[in-house]
Amino acid sequence: MGKYIYFTEEEKRQANNVDLEYFLRQQGETLIPSGREKRLKSDHSITVRDNEWYDHATEKGGLAIDFVQNFYGLSFPDAVTMLLGDEMGKVYHCAEKKEEIKKPFKLPPHSKDMRRTFAYLIKHRCIDKDVVSFFAKEKLLYESYEKSNDGTKEYHNAIFVGLDENGVARHAHKRGIYTNGKGFKGNIDSSDPCYSFHLRGTSDRLYVFEAPIDMLSFISLHKDNNWKQHSYVALCGLSEQSMLKQLEINSQMNKVVMCLDNDKAGINACEKFKNLLYEQGIVASRLSPAMKDFNEDLQEGVKEQTQCYEMKME
Repeated sequence: MGKYIYFTEEEKRQANNVDLEYFLRQQGETLIPSGREKRLKSDHSITVRDNEWYDHATEKGGLAIDFVQNFYGLSFPDAVTMLLGDEMGKVYHCAEKKEEIKKPFKLPPHSKDMRRTFAYLIKHRCIDKDVVSFFAKEKLLYESYEKSNDGTKEYHNAIFVGLDENGVARHAHKRGIYTNGKGFKGNIDSSDPCYSFHLRGTSDRLYVFEAPIDMLSFISLHKDNNWKQHSYVALCGLSEQSMLKQLEINSQMNKVVMCLDNDKAGINACEKFKNLLYEQGIVASRLSPAMKDFNEDLQEGVKEQTQCYEMKME
């Protein structure tokens, strides 16, 4: 039987109010921007914001104490002790929630051309140039041009646009296009998660991905198989909302192929989605990438082709 530890209500309140982003960085975790939240690099299904967390795969969430219990497998007393700094004397920041005024959704301003985005997607990510051109012509992909608050710097990003049934932009995913360092990625504020980046076809099949680049990579790998007849959606995360919306507004779709990442978060989300779709009478299957995701598969294939060509030239 574990040792009983008494905590005052103030101590429990203090532990539950610890800023999880700061706490996790102190534990050596890497966090990735995801809209207004941060996503764990080690488990993409978990997002944190202030002292709150949510696991999109298990649909569980809460405050700091139960996060530490779930994430680190600790008992309640051990979780509280850890958040209070334990015997090491660490002090973790408390979350300071600010009242936020929700801004209306607005696409970032357009750049005069797309040369940086084309270079990034085609040369660095190995996505087929005809596939990139198609989505650009459909106005589902463009390059943004934004300046820093002081006006001294300019930023260019790839913008993947999600349209509603009337062709109105309701969602946008921003992806950094610079090859040095960790690229920024996240959804534009006030994006409607029901309308993330997608393409509608005429067949009964819907392919589901985590990220727009995964989706374009998969299409590049299968571009000779009449790919435009099918429908595709990039969740821009691991929420099922956009997948369900596509099925709702396209009655001919009754087969879903889940192409999520080959990692813990992707595998868990696939199981969750399968159960969800089964209840709706929709056939769901999984098509897993050989590596972590379909862009890694694509890049590996291009690399092998290049090596084979070089060997023939020798």
